[in-house]
Amino acid sequence: MNEAGFPILSLLTFLPLAGVVLIATLSGNAAAVARNARWIAVWTSLIVLALGIYLWIEFDPAQAGFQFVEDHPWLSGVSVDFHLGVDGISLFLVLLTVFITPIAVVSAWPITRRVKELMIAFLLLETMTVGMFCALDFVVFYVFYEGVLIPMYLIIGVWGGDKRVFAAIKFFLFTLAGSVLMLLALVWMWRNAGTTDIPTLLRTPIPPDAQMWLFVAFLASFGVKAAVWPLHTWLPDAYGEAPLPGTIMLAAVLSKMGAYGFLRFTVPMLPQASAAAEPLMFTLGVVAVIYVSLVALAQTDMKRLIAYSSVAHMGVIVIGIFTFTVEGIEGALFQMLSHGLVIAGLFICSGVLLVRGETQQLSRLGGLAAKMPVYAIFLMLFALASMGLPATSGFVGEILVIVGALKVNFWVSLLGGAGMVLGAAYMLVLLRAVLFDKIPRPELTALKDLQPVEYAMLVPLALLVLWLGIYPSSFTHIFDAPVAAMVQAHVAAIAKPVALAMVTK
Repeated sequence: MNEAGFPILSLLTFLPLAGVVLIATLSGNAAAVARNARWIAVWTSLIVLALGIYLWIEFDPAQAGFQFVEDHPWLSGVSVDFHLGVDGISLFLVLLTVFITPIAVVSAWPITRRVKELMIAFLLLETMTVGMFCALDFVVFYVFYEGVLIPMYLIIGVWGGDKRVFAAIKFFLFTLAGSVLMLLALVWMWRNAGTTDIPTLLRTPIPPDAQMWLFVAFLASFGVKAAVWPLHTWLPDAYGEAPLPGTIMLAAVLSKMGAYGFLRFTVPMLPQASAAAEPLMFTLGVVAVIYVSLVALAQTDMKRLIAYSSVAHMGVIVIGIFTFTVEGIEGALFQMLSHGLVIAGLFICSGVLLVRGETQQLSRLGGLAAKMPVYAIFLMLFALASMGLPATSGFVGEILVIVGALKVNFWVSLLGGAGMVLGAAYMLVLLRAVLFDKIPRPELTALKDLQPVEYAMLVPLALLVLWLGIYPSSFTHIFDAPVAAMVQAHVAAIAKPVALAMVTK
């Protein structure tokens, strides 16, 4: 229970299920059912957002530990409790989820096929995602982590594009294969510690010779979700074939699940293995930043270009996490939050053209700055934030990661920073092709500028992108304490075996 005397995390997690029940009971005229399902989903997600804002207001940033803790017996015979709580690291990922969900639901407004089932899928996805970020028991975490697969698989496979079945199966198999290895790691840690309680596991030392095997298992699972190169190959297909609301949730929220797993489990629980794997993770991050950026530069489809840019930014996040410095990890966290907002804005701008019946082929677009000036402003803002322009959210996260990497390895910092240059290259290509080239087809001259529903999606995202860029400390102070504690614990864990060896000699 929290200070207010009610289980706010349980409400945040399970309130969307109340919306699911209401939508499931709808019947009658198809048009009326679809309309009511949309509004129930919107209002349910907005109420959850209000609870998330209350959670933020009541959160004490001076505490490094978990807050709003709830602990209820679940599988008492095997010492598994329904244990929830948030710290400064998980808080903003919960907030990102509850902020993006209503935007994704609104973006689904133009979809007219099986609307009732689509709204149910999105509310189920919100429950699974929020529950995963709040879980303080490894089994509970695993249940929610895997539960995300079901609604997202359906969203891609039922409402996606022409190759939706292939993309959905590929996404499902990649994620499931990695998660099986994580399940084996969970069982080993359960036997080693005698519990699946995450705070207890964080304090339970694991033999260094076992840590590397556990690290590989976690990398297989979290690396797929975070789209770490070369485990990212499911992403362009899933992003390209998913409907717009599904793409928004995949890129803005679900891709952060893997990075969160690294921060919650890999780095604090496996310190020796994480330190030993640092060169590997730096290499994977740098390859993602440089190689995938070049792949993005070669794309001719707007949506796929944005999808590859997401992989490149996740490479920056991986570099930041494995610097094991306060600046690097805070930069990774800030970049996770920024990327969620920016990538959602970019995909919505892409979806604006699809709603108007337009192609995503860059060669068939052009001159929209003159015909859709407000649209052009939003697209430019999100593209500039993706490049890391100062006064936008993208700059703060990337510069912190570069500073953190510089403390560890100059070349990693230099090569990781190259992502800003390459990001500018492919985003400028995007802007030129969509906004400033000559109009290639007369149909483009008839396009209308943004509609009210599109303002409702883009304005909140744009305001937050600017707020994070201009006043970043209003967000970073929330995770200062847990990040500092994590870094100190990692340094102490690495130094302890060395100290014991010196005493032995």
